[in-house]
Amino acid sequence: MQESAQSLVDEHAALEREMADPAVASDPDRLREVNKRYAALGPTVAAHQAWTRARDDLGAARELAREDAAFAEEVPALEEALAAAEDRLRRLLVPRDPDDDRDVILEVKAGEGGEESALFAGDLLRMYLRHAERRGWRTEVLDATESDLGGYKDVRVAVKARGTVAPGEAPWARLKFEGGVHRVQRVPVTESQGRIHTSAAGVWVMPEAEEVEVSIDPNDLRIDVFRSSGPGGQSVNTTDSAVRITHLPTGLVVSCQNEKSQLQNREAAMRVLRARLHQIAMDERHAADASVRASQVRTVDRSERIRTYNFPENRISDHRTGFKAYNLDAVLDGDLDPVIQSAVDADEAARLAAVAQR
Repeated sequence: MQESAQSLVDEHAALEREMADPAVASDPDRLREVNKRYAALGPTVAAHQAWTRARDDLGAARELAREDAAFAEEVPALEEALAAAEDRLRRLLVPRDPDDDRDVILEVKAGEGGEESALFAGDLLRMYLRHAERRGWRTEVLDATESDLGGYKDVRVAVKARGTVAPGEAPWARLKFEGGVHRVQRVPVTESQGRIHTSAAGVWVMPEAEEVEVSIDPNDLRIDVFRSSGPGGQSVNTTDSAVRITHLPTGLVVSCQNEKSQLQNREAAMRVLRARLHQIAMDERHAADASVRASQVRTVDRSERIRTYNFPENRISDHRTGFKAYNLDAVLDGDLDPVIQSAVDADEAARLAAVAQR
């Protein structure tokens, strides 16, 4: 542990020197990269310093206790302090997701259940928008297809942090655990007999990639334009502003029609395409990463049922972590942190266990 921590402390010091280099200061891209890494290492460096002080204090107390019994009384408390400092440092040394500081593109898609599923997809969208608002994140709806009753057949929204955020607090670090099937149990507005129905909506969360990070050959793209349409197929405008982009090597297809400008829709579709291609590359990387494979929480499999929203009992249940609470109304209003934290904690425990087994 000491060796791993020291290498990060040395890297932190090297980055500090690099930030003072005029050549780096005059290169905005490099300076941003250095600042981001420097901030990410800060908590680990602070934890290492706390661990070093606790170790030295305990060593000094034990040595003095040999000459003066009064110092022996301080040893148990110092041992506890050292154990706590060591535990925190060990947790910070667990390999982290390199994408944790990224913004995200979040997709919600209605599943089985017809209009009720589309209405539930709308509830989930509102939940994420309210949650982002509570956290001070910015949101931007990139594309949406509404249903006849005001729900969503599918919707994509970009979620971005404002300024520099603490490690583990960026949109991807928190929302990556939301991917999967969300199931709802309630009496649909379309049900006249008052019977409880079960339907579902799918959520997919992808880290947003910068244009320079994902190389896309224009020759690999087929771009089609068409006329936007709204609920029931009614025309939204009279120009071919909607855009459909097909990435030929992978077969990925992205459509966007929210904006009245073809150019804006194309830019939005390219953002989603870059995120999906980055996701594919990330999945391949994770397939070879034992610490990620060992986690029972982290998944991008949209077929996995991860959570149930039971309206009659005002209950929300996460099937991966065992989390259960009876404040569904508050959760749907954006109070999602306790639910997400249960997944964060379970994922961290799995990563710690994987490191311990090495």
